[in-house]
Amino acid sequence: MTDPRITQLAHALIHHSCRLQPGENILLELTDTPEEVGIELIRAVRAAGGVPHISLRRSRITAEMFSGATEPQYSLIAELELAQMQKMQAYIAVRGSDNSFENSAVSADAMRLTQHFMRPVHSHRVCHTKWCVLRWPSPSMAQAAGMSTQAFEDFYFRCCLADYDELKIGMDKLAKRMMRTDRVHILGPGTDLSFSIKGLPAIPCAGEMNIPDGEVFTAPVRDSVFGTVSYTAPSLYQGIPFDGVKLRFEHGKIVEAHCNGNEDALNKILDSDEGARYIGEFALGVNPEVLFPMRDILFDEKIAGSFHFTPGNAYENCDNGNRSQVHWDLVCIQRLDYGGGEIYFDNELIRKDGRFLDPDLAMLNPNS
Repeated sequence: MTDPRITQLAHALIHHSCRLQPGENILLELTDTPEEVGIELIRAVRAAGGVPHISLRRSRITAEMFSGATEPQYSLIAELELAQMQKMQAYIAVRGSDNSFENSAVSADAMRLTQHFMRPVHSHRVCHTKWCVLRWPSPSMAQAAGMSTQAFEDFYFRCCLADYDELKIGMDKLAKRMMRTDRVHILGPGTDLSFSIKGLPAIPCAGEMNIPDGEVFTAPVRDSVFGTVSYTAPSLYQGIPFDGVKLRFEHGKIVEAHCNGNEDALNKILDSDEGARYIGEFALGVNPEVLFPMRDILFDEKIAGSFHFTPGNAYENCDNGNRSQVHWDLVCIQRLDYGGGEIYFDNELIRKDGRFLDPDLAMLNPNS
């Protein structure tokens, strides 16, 4: 018997996230997921009058393809996938994995090559389709979260089936406050960071593009970033774990980058292209159900009381002009249990130790 929560999730993805209309084509890209996920999504698409298209993937096979990637091969793959994506009005990716480190043996050069050729596919999907990306729970994810498999599944569905319409009320208020802001100043252990967000939009994310969701993002004026940020959440990028990442900025550019181990890999990523050493996104995480990091960015960037400050490409709907094949959401949690911290908007203390001080924004505060 199919877990009824899968049916609920499929309905939410089709009707809330993608707002699928009759006759629209939707690509369902499923990696390491149970058959029931694809079946319930197909049924939900057809019930909405849409046309489902399926791409089934396995993470180990994808890693093997990446390992031996060549320019002619991925030039053709990208051409074919772009042609398919251009026929779609919507896209959903459900990404499971038995091993979060599956790509760790893939060389940095191979990853750069594949990212370079697949960038137009990604850009078209982001800019020209109604899209949503989410994980699928697995024992490895439960282990990373320090939870039993059953407890993690319950947590997963609780996050994914949250009342995003209610959460959006508070996020809209935060977005309006951010759009009135010029200077941002962030303080915390190992962090003293300042930059401008003047003239850039602030966009609340409430289950339309990511599940789980719960962030309000903008971007810094590209050359305005000065100071240092120490990220308190561990990260996983290109299958490589990174801990204790610390960056120093001058005129918007990362001029020093350190971490606890894998420092050569860190700097190789930041040297992928010119834009990788500039910031493409600044966002505040506000999902009250997501409190602890698990090296999975779709969850970690939504942590209540956190912010992420993202080396690499800016989104076109919040464009500070930075372009890169990298987009790496590195997260700093500022709740007291992670060392605390303060965020100022135009010299006004907006959030202290992960909690908003304005009563209108209090609904975005973590419960604990």
